[in-house]
Amino acid sequence: MSTSSQTTYASTNHTVYAIRGIVFTALFAALFVASSWLKIPLGFTTVPITLQTLTIMLAGGLLGAFYGFWSIAVVIALTAIGLPLFHGNGGLSVLTGATAGYIWMYPFAALLVGFVSDKLFRSESTWTKGKTAILFVSLMVFGVALLYTTGVPWLAHVTKMSMSKALVQGCYPFLFGDTVKAIVAAALIPILRPRLPKLRP
Repeated sequence: MSTSSQTTYASTNHTVYAIRGIVFTALFAALFVASSWLKIPLGFTTVPITLQTLTIMLAGGLLGAFYGFWSIAVVIALTAIGLPLFHGNGGLSVLTGATAGYIWMYPFAALLVGFVSDKLFRSESTWTKGKTAILFVSLMVFGVALLYTTGVPWLAHVTKMSMSKALVQGCYPFLFGDTVKAIVAAALIPILRPRLPKLRP
């Protein structure tokens, strides 16, 4: 193959990867928006139960760090300029309200889960229980605990409540559900990611 042909092939290949990345970023952004509508208010707290956490875990785990981050960050950016993408709400008020502390960390949760997932899938070796355990731990640390580290203090700040009360309203009731989501994501990611087309060379 001549140098010119190699250059053309490389350029075409890069374009294919870029298009795939954009398409999957848009798909997971749409899934993230849809998951925000599936909410269960608890009554005693302003923080509802949603499937957003699961979507973030899957975005990072399936798309990897780069596209996982952008699939969530794009939604937050569009929400900031006024599009009603969070439970039908939009604008800066969403990003400064009681649940903003969780929202700010969403893209970074996907980024860090994606980073671990990229490392685990970079190896051509067979998927093992050890890899599943590492993936699950990363989902719990980055997809669950990390969100609470910013979400709960911000909830306490905005609502003027104590940290202990903020934990009761913004953490404890959700731990079991988030753990179940992490288990589901840890089960789905090893099955689905090898079946997705490669998004990066």
